[in-house]
Amino acid sequence: MDKRVGIYIHIPFCASKCAYCNFYSLANGDRWMADFQSAILRHIKEYSPQLDGYLIDTVYFGGGTPSYYGTGRLISIFNALKKHGHVLLNAEVTAEVNPGSITKDDLIRLRRAGFNRLSIGVQSASDTTLKKLDRQHTFQDAEDTVTNARLAGFTNISIDIIYGLPSQDKDNWAETITRVAALKPEHISCYGLKIEEGTPLYILKDSPFIPDDDKQADMYLFAVEMLSRFGYRQYEISNFARRGYESKHNLKYWLGHEYIGFGPAAHSYIGQCRYSFVDDLEKYIECVASDQQTIVEYSEEMSDFEKAGEYLMLRLRTVHGISEKEYYDIYKLKMDLVLDLLRKYEDSGWAVFKDGRWRFTPKGFLLSNTLIGDLLEAQTQQRTQVSKPWQSQTSAEDSQITLFEKRTVSSGLFGGKYNH
Repeated sequence: MDKRVGIYIHIPFCASKCAYCNFYSLANGDRWMADFQSAILRHIKEYSPQLDGYLIDTVYFGGGTPSYYGTGRLISIFNALKKHGHVLLNAEVTAEVNPGSITKDDLIRLRRAGFNRLSIGVQSASDTTLKKLDRQHTFQDAEDTVTNARLAGFTNISIDIIYGLPSQDKDNWAETITRVAALKPEHISCYGLKIEEGTPLYILKDSPFIPDDDKQADMYLFAVEMLSRFGYRQYEISNFARRGYESKHNLKYWLGHEYIGFGPAAHSYIGQCRYSFVDDLEKYIECVASDQQTIVEYSEEMSDFEKAGEYLMLRLRTVHGISEKEYYDIYKLKMDLVLDLLRKYEDSGWAVFKDGRWRFTPKGFLLSNTLIGDLLEAQTQQRTQVSKPWQSQTSAEDSQITLFEKRTVSSGLFGGKYNH
């Protein structure tokens, strides 16, 4: 048994919804917690036969706000995974927490239970800005949470921060970076604000209170430079870490490795298949309890060519980038037209070629939606050219692939925090 898999647990509960959040979560959903706990424990148990062939090397509790859900419940879910799956002793086990939503005693309990990584949603060092975002904490709460986590024995802490916030300027952003770096976390994630329809912040979309694209670009490039000076190496579009502290779980998404999700709206990727569960808590609970209803809302069997497209799209999120040899060895496809585009990107300062691999520069990351969309079109064009000797016209499969590319690139995957 040497196949590795990551486990994602989606906890869909929050004390309140942040003004920018469009992830699936419920505020004040306490009445559903007991039923959800029973459902997810049953779901893990029923899924255990499919876990037999895998070693679990990462576990990630996301949300929502897992720390709001309760330490005891999180530990029970983790214990169920250990009972019904093969969780490695050195597995990376992460819990997302919000400042002020977890005590020192609870952090000690998590650490003793085997949790070894925290992802703390700080977002800003400005208490005024935090109030505008409907965050339920202050920056002092964040400082206290980090201190308590260290006392509890956590040696791997990540902090999330956001740029492009209402009325934020470069000086505000610099203060947030400086004060967060002073907490000495091992990992920092910097996400650009993405205003989604249906969120309270949508009323400010395109208003002068929101930094425009040029200002957000300046903030992003400033963060890359500043975090480098503080000793944080960029390894993905939005993620920076001290050497050896890159998120092993999130790298599974970007490197095309397998993962399994549990909970409403959770996504999975196993073998040739991607699937997701219903994004409805009540329906999730009902489906788990019923043998007559399917819990899967969406599934797709991926062709080798689609997987090749994801290789380009996901790996170019990382500084590791892509390799012509690696691409051919895996997919037996040429990438001449893709390489032609990458050379043009290099001339523009958007990409670099080093040690046999292509990767984007920070300026290239800023344009990654557009650049990768063009690369995927070039990939499809090359495949069509190769097919022409024995095909009189573009096949239906090619049309489906083009739709896949457009759907995936326009889904917001490159715009902000990866949506589980």
